[in-house]
Amino acid sequence: MADKKEKNKSTSSLRAEELAKEQKQVSVSEFFLKNRHLLGFDNPIKALSTTVKELVDNSLDACEEMRVLPEIIVQIKSVTENKFIISVEDNGPGIIKSQLANVFGRLLYGSKFFGNRQSRGQQGIGVSASILYSQLTTGKPARITSRIDPKHPAHYMELRINTAKNEPDVTTDKEIEWFNKSHGTKVEIELEGKYQKGKQSVDEYIKQSAISNPHAEFTYINPLNEKVTYRKATAQLPKQPKKIQPHPYGVELGALMQMMKVTKAKTISQFFTSEFCRVSPAVAHEILAKAQVAQETKPQETTHEQAERLFKSVQETKIMAPPTDCLSPIGENTLLAALKKEIDAEFYAAITRSPAVYRGIPFQIEAAIAYGGSLPKEELIRLIRFANRVPLQYQQSACAATRSAINTVWRNYGLGQSKGALPAGPVVLVLHLISVWVPFTSESKEALAHYPEIIKEIKLALQEVGRKLNGYIRKNVRAKEAKERISLFEKYIPEVADALADLSGKKKEPIILDLQKILKKGLPALIAEANGEKQDDKGKE
Repeated sequence: MADKKEKNKSTSSLRAEELAKEQKQVSVSEFFLKNRHLLGFDNPIKALSTTVKELVDNSLDACEEMRVLPEIIVQIKSVTENKFIISVEDNGPGIIKSQLANVFGRLLYGSKFFGNRQSRGQQGIGVSASILYSQLTTGKPARITSRIDPKHPAHYMELRINTAKNEPDVTTDKEIEWFNKSHGTKVEIELEGKYQKGKQSVDEYIKQSAISNPHAEFTYINPLNEKVTYRKATAQLPKQPKKIQPHPYGVELGALMQMMKVTKAKTISQFFTSEFCRVSPAVAHEILAKAQVAQETKPQETTHEQAERLFKSVQETKIMAPPTDCLSPIGENTLLAALKKEIDAEFYAAITRSPAVYRGIPFQIEAAIAYGGSLPKEELIRLIRFANRVPLQYQQSACAATRSAINTVWRNYGLGQSKGALPAGPVVLVLHLISVWVPFTSESKEALAHYPEIIKEIKLALQEVGRKLNGYIRKNVRAKEAKERISLFEKYIPEVADALADLSGKKKEPIILDLQKILKKGLPALIAEANGEKQDDKGKE
């Protein structure tokens, strides 16, 4: 029996050792290589759109940081039926030689992750993920050309990503002449994909980008060699958002403890005033007093129990909302101009809400609506979603913006609506979330998370544009319909006159004149009724 137990023990130990040998660290590149769907590369159609999106986002951010109006050239060339070369070129500041390989050849590399400031990219994943997908599907390296100013030659590089180490593998590195650009960056990526037109196409992404970035000019050449240029709707650059420190209300306990470990502040009081926004010495004193922690305590020596008391004290202390100069909305007038340039409608309205806060993070909601014109009348409305000026083309049903639009009672604003659905009618509805940290539901950045504060602000914005729409429908569309009914009746006057002439034995011509006279007299009353106005005594027969 003892021998058997010893044998089982020995077998168990050997098995544990075997399992231990199989354990190894996985690099972030390897992880996303196997889980590419998390980054928006679910299928060939989406892969094409996602790659263009990531490259364009980078170009727009770079141009705005340089304070130059963006001029973006996007071209998709067909190599085979299912392989394409995507080229995106900008007039931004370029990238210095020492950073080129790291920017494009490492996942989770960049500056945007660390700054509490509105930007399109947040995670340092996007463009390098596209390159990762490219080398997985075609094996071809990414080709990057960049120039920082006219005094320096352009730098050309070809690279892949070493997935085992999450680092760039540069195969070509040289200086070249780039005659048509004094500064800027051009990226070319060959990948497996599928091109199609429609709602979730690259074509639609570029068009929507022109609406959310009215200060930018886009030149787009699709695989069919069709060229479209979207001109600027404004020559004014967006306000440059500023970086802010995190707000205490948005920091969780674990994050607070980590911040205390790495801070350079010498005292816990200095820690709160230097690492957070809106924490004055007086506020810091109040937080520490409630938590019963001495002001001279070293942050690194704070115990877990003290950290818990500090965290609770922060939540119980009234702290001013975070500053909002870290946000840069499109603006009502500019959004209207962009909408009018790209959408053929007869009525437009836009609203920019005042900043609000979720989890201590400032955000703003913008909404715009276009009605009538050439828009289809019998279909569900078209909802366009933006986050920090970036179009969100996928996962519409999972998005907080969509849910808010569905839960708005559009019948109050003159539109038909079935339960649990978007309203129907000739409408394009735009929703835009601006924030230093957009709460996406996944790494692919396609849908907004359902924070109650965000949903509330979206609904308030929708109600504002809804009221404006209802006013227009009530005063204009109904009057127009009344005129159309009168016009239709006028068409049948000759037939009615024929019938009345037969019945009365009178001549047809006088009857026609009498009917036309009656119709003209009734027109003002019908229009007034359509507008919801009361006709005065002088207008009555």
